[in-house]
Amino acid sequence: MSDQRLTRERFLETVSKRVDADNLAEAALLIAAESYENLDVAGYLRQLDDLAEAADAKLGATTGPQRLLGLIDFLGRERGFSGNRDDYYDLRNSYLNEVLDRRVGIPITLALVYLEVGRRVGVELQGVGFPGHFLAVHNGHERTIIDPFFAAVLDEEACADRLRAVLGPDATFDEGLLQAVSPTQILVRMLSNLKLIHLRSKHFEQALACSERILIVEPDLITELRDRAALYLQLECFDAARSDLERFLAVAPDHESADLVHAELVKLRSSGPALH
Repeated sequence: MSDQRLTRERFLETVSKRVDADNLAEAALLIAAESYENLDVAGYLRQLDDLAEAADAKLGATTGPQRLLGLIDFLGRERGFSGNRDDYYDLRNSYLNEVLDRRVGIPITLALVYLEVGRRVGVELQGVGFPGHFLAVHNGHERTIIDPFFAAVLDEEACADRLRAVLGPDATFDEGLLQAVSPTQILVRMLSNLKLIHLRSKHFEQALACSERILIVEPDLITELRDRAALYLQLECFDAARSDLERFLAVAPDHESADLVHAELVKLRSSGPALH
């Protein structure tokens, strides 16, 4: 059995137990393992343990806000974890192993480092699926919003500024945008980011692998079923595309994209026998 097949099976086994705080980092590293042959997943988990041990020694007996601010300073200033502003779409920014090695990344992978180290030193953080810029939040005595990309604490005005930078000057900030997301949602967003980067480079097979993994994590995500069908079409896997489109319409006949999906399905059915 190929290393890639073994990695996929291990990923399936990991996420089938339910993605939670205890196995999120492992699942993220298994995503990377498909692109990095013989990736030492256990070794990178130990790196997170080592970071936490060093952070704990640095933070000493601090508690509350002082401990949180000390953690941000440790990861951002002392250890140099920061956003890659020079090459944001570098694929390496999306792989946890590369972020740990290079100490640069995108908001979501940097946030994952903060979540993992924080959990190990008693600073409970949660991910925030903010539009266009993933954040983290600490819900202690007062809510503290953290931007790991800049190793900064944000107030709501700064969050609103970031929202307008992504969605335009008319974007309206709402506190609901700061709602914490689950480990499963973090994993789906990581895979979605990777898929978009592969699509930008027209690497359709790699994008398909991301789509397949998203559906392993979230089998009921019907929009991903539709998107996977589009990738199958790009790769001329017409039978697989037809199956996904049919399933999409069976599950979501009233979805806003149902008419377009139906039209694509009619084209497929009229094009003769499937090639794959």
